[in-house]
Amino acid sequence: MTASNEPTLETESPTEPVRLESDLIYNLEDRPPLVETVFVALQHVLAIFVGIITPPFIICNALELEGPDTTFIISMSLMISGVATFIQAKRIGPIGSGLLSIQGTSFAFLGPILAAGFAAIAAGKTKEEALAVIFGLCFFGAFVEIFFSRFLHLARQVITPLVTGVVVTTIGLTLIKVGITSVGGGVPALGTESFGSAQNWGLAALVLVVILVMNSFNHPYLRMSAIVVGLAVGYAVAIPMGLVDFGRLSGLTIFTVPIPFRYGLGFSWSAFIPFIFLYLITTIESIGDLTATSAISGEPIQGPVYMRRLKGGVLGDGVNSLIAACFSTFPNTTFSQNNGVIQLTGVGSRYVGYFIAGFLVLLGLFPIVAGVVQIMPQPVLGGATILMFATVAVAGVKILSCVNLTKRNSMILAVSLGLGLGVTFVPEILDNAPDLIKSIFASGISTGGLSALVLNLVIPGPRE
Repeated sequence: MTASNEPTLETESPTEPVRLESDLIYNLEDRPPLVETVFVALQHVLAIFVGIITPPFIICNALELEGPDTTFIISMSLMISGVATFIQAKRIGPIGSGLLSIQGTSFAFLGPILAAGFAAIAAGKTKEEALAVIFGLCFFGAFVEIFFSRFLHLARQVITPLVTGVVVTTIGLTLIKVGITSVGGGVPALGTESFGSAQNWGLAALVLVVILVMNSFNHPYLRMSAIVVGLAVGYAVAIPMGLVDFGRLSGLTIFTVPIPFRYGLGFSWSAFIPFIFLYLITTIESIGDLTATSAISGEPIQGPVYMRRLKGGVLGDGVNSLIAACFSTFPNTTFSQNNGVIQLTGVGSRYVGYFIAGFLVLLGLFPIVAGVVQIMPQPVLGGATILMFATVAVAGVKILSCVNLTKRNSMILAVSLGLGLGVTFVPEILDNAPDLIKSIFASGISTGGLSALVLNLVIPGPRE
């Protein structure tokens, strides 16, 4: 193991930082050898690729954009995710967490973005003008998160391990629904005979077993390559089964040229209000993700070092969303599933983030290469993500294990998890709610996180 000589943030803390136990092979400031770094970086990319391209794909399809526009926006989503990941891992001045924090396109903004787009088109604007309004809302809304990031230290009595533990646990538990859906065949297969077929279960189980077996060995190379090998085995088996459609690669361009402000920037005050609330919710979710990354990486989850990382990470989220809008893509946020990759590979080195960033930029600039990953069968991906999402929930449980579960804290935990998971399992509960309420509470993560935050603020008693 080769350790970096750079000073870490911990040297600035006058007291022993609060940490959770970690069994990492490479810690935050270690520099793994090149081959190992590349292997681990590829696994992170495979874990997040579909999550990055899905929101822009849904938005482009819903707005019925032309093929070239869709390709450009998806390519920019990948490229900007790479740039944003580099900023988070590198920490440029106050911007970035300095952790292995991976950035990608946020799902939380889908509803308000589509609502703004449809409203603009209904008002007589062209699709290009509607995109300008969307990107303008994303651009100016990013300043909300940037503003909040500067005052997180004032909320340290409210944003406690209890709150962050609830958020991290809820993130993991709600994402399991996404993972198990992929195991069954993905959203397109829902309602068809193929969903949950023996073929899909078998393929997902194969990937899961390969990852578990390789991860059970003490040999660091086997553990670090477990996810990429599992996905490769599943991909190879799926080809003769006829589940990989290489014909989908024919329409992709070889290279995409980044063009800032390609569609311009517009604005709508009526559509801006949901964006304000969503950027606040994204702040809370990012706090949970960053806390999970700190915990899994054996870094502090309380104290000045932790708070500095939170402020830098949330500021990075805001700045990265600003950059995303400039290059015609949608708000970025810290991804949860990569915490599972850190846990499974045993590599928490932030220097891996530089390689992840490079791979994402290349995938964005060369859509034909990204297409090979894009056609990966959903059961193959599900076999890996179901495990990664569950490990995020376990990280949340580890954070909560440090909290004294008094009657007060137990009630906050119960109510927050109940509401967060309830909205996840029965989203129809919000069908008759006003659009603003839907936007705020449509995500189980935001519902659970906001509940924990408010209850921890208003219920009397010591905050933990």
